[in-house]
Amino acid sequence: MAQTNGTSSISALAFEQPVIELEKQIEALEQREDAEAFAEERESLRKNRDSLLAKVYANLSPMDIVKVARHPDRPQTSDYIEMICRDFHELHGDRCFGDDPAIIAGFGRIGTHKVMLIGHQKGKTVRERIACNFGCAHPEGYRKALIKMKLAAKFGLPIVTLIDTQGAYPGIKAEERGQAQAIAKNLFEMSRLATPIVCVIIGEGGSGGALGIGVGDSVAMMQYAWYSVISPEGCAAILWKEANEQTNIAAASALALTAEANLKNKLIDEIIPEPLGGAHRDSKAAADNLQSWLEDRIRELKRFKPRTLVQRRYQKYRKIAALKNG
Repeated sequence: MAQTNGTSSISALAFEQPVIELEKQIEALEQREDAEAFAEERESLRKNRDSLLAKVYANLSPMDIVKVARHPDRPQTSDYIEMICRDFHELHGDRCFGDDPAIIAGFGRIGTHKVMLIGHQKGKTVRERIACNFGCAHPEGYRKALIKMKLAAKFGLPIVTLIDTQGAYPGIKAEERGQAQAIAKNLFEMSRLATPIVCVIIGEGGSGGALGIGVGDSVAMMQYAWYSVISPEGCAAILWKEANEQTNIAAASALALTAEANLKNKLIDEIIPEPLGGAHRDSKAAADNLQSWLEDRIRELKRFKPRTLVQRRYQKYRKIAALKNG
């Protein structure tokens, strides 16, 4: 995880290059033996850096936002668990085939709330990413998630899901083990679980892979996450028969995948702000914002009776994409 520290250690995105150049200058001054003599100059450079960063991030294109959501230093589920959860105890297996590391599930505490937390995990190292299929879960991952959700409902605990996937794993073995059925069952069962469910897209929210743990009473997106029926590259390959820079940009713009677009289309309920320059620049600040939102929503949803929650959830999703005569 990267922290805002004025250094050039953060992996750079192309549109961040001017900012990185300023950070290199700041770092060079900090490493001088007479660094104290340049305190005023460093402070001026930091102000310029922050001003430029704010300008750059205020004018991101949809495809730029996709790149931010995929940033290698962006916090993942395991990072947020470490930063916002106490007493986390991971649970494994789907009682059918095996344990999928692409989905983490377990009991924990967020603030004063005992919860069941479930989320996609992409992995950090090459070995971890391969093991996690880069966050693309198999059927056993979704079955594991559902078993743990039902366990939470049995004990009356709220469910928190953190979504970060380009989509469910599309391989032959996953299909043979019932990928579509596993996701469909999760949609059905989550819609009627009699306990509060809050969902947050923390990075990528692609297709059924996201929806498999994404049905909730309150759904939010981190400011620079994306959420859509398909990735820009997948859309471009279908519509233009080729995924290149030009078609990917066109697809990202057409998919209305940004947090602002999803909020406007009423597919999510809220946007959780990220620190200046995105969560990859200050993971702790991003985690604080996420924790604050989760605590507020869980506290709010706990006021409702279980039956009322299910009825409200049904009405919430019933209204999505509804057409009116005339």
